[in-house]
Amino acid sequence: MKTTPIRVFKASGQAVDFSMDKLRTSLSYSGASSKEIQQILERIENELYSGISTAEIYNRAFSLLKQKKSSYASKYKLKKAIYELGPTGFPFERFIAAILKASDYSAAVGQMVMGRCVDHEVDIIAKKSDTTAYIECKFHNDKGNNCDVKIPLYIHSIYRDIIAAKKNKTTTEGWVVTNTRFTKDAIQYGRCAQLYLLSWDYPAQHGLKDRIDKLGLYPVTVSTLLTQREKDFLLSRDIVLCRQLIGDSFYLDHLGIGSKRKARIINEINMICNGKDS
Repeated sequence: MKTTPIRVFKASGQAVDFSMDKLRTSLSYSGASSKEIQQILERIENELYSGISTAEIYNRAFSLLKQKKSSYASKYKLKKAIYELGPTGFPFERFIAAILKASDYSAAVGQMVMGRCVDHEVDIIAKKSDTTAYIECKFHNDKGNNCDVKIPLYIHSIYRDIIAAKKNKTTTEGWVVTNTRFTKDAIQYGRCAQLYLLSWDYPAQHGLKDRIDKLGLYPVTVSTLLTQREKDFLLSRDIVLCRQLIGDSFYLDHLGIGSKRKARIINEINMICNGKDS
């Protein structure tokens, strides 16, 4: 076993000590068995060197998972798959709306709302029971670009203008949702301003990743069998969830995908969403 800490570089450029435990935890989300994960860890440990990037480690782990089962690799690439919903933030907004609907909210995307000073286009308006949530989504293409305090500051000003125009004082919430992470100051401001913040890993155990895994609502971009062109086609037709393809597989026919490959894709999607073959 290596005893000297290996320094690795994150996407932000920050150098940190490599953690085998963190890699083990991330691999566990793939659905691979403990034995399979241990085999992958041993392979990667033997290939580590000081100065390696976290991206290189990720690529190696992804490749080894894919060799074992494509659905393992698909779940492992979840965070990257959400970045692939870009370059615009609109597919991400639809994806968040789908997660909310699966959590018993009604959700509408891209709604114009009157404020006291000006009108605002709100990314998502979600309703559950007697509460209305005004939700702004901040999608980042750059993995090293986190949401700083300016984002909740700006969104809070929009939320206050909307609430000031309401004649009926119903229960409302202001939300900020991002595919990356919030800085410490952003979280502190969000708490103080009573905004609900949702990011990849915040709130703890209830972040975006946790919700996706719990609900089994994976974006179509997690697939390792669909090409980028095919993913772009599906997103352009508002197909953002793997589950949508289980019920509407005719979209794959529109792409000219043959029956054998189509069966492989549907089987992969069933494994991702339901943990079993179709």
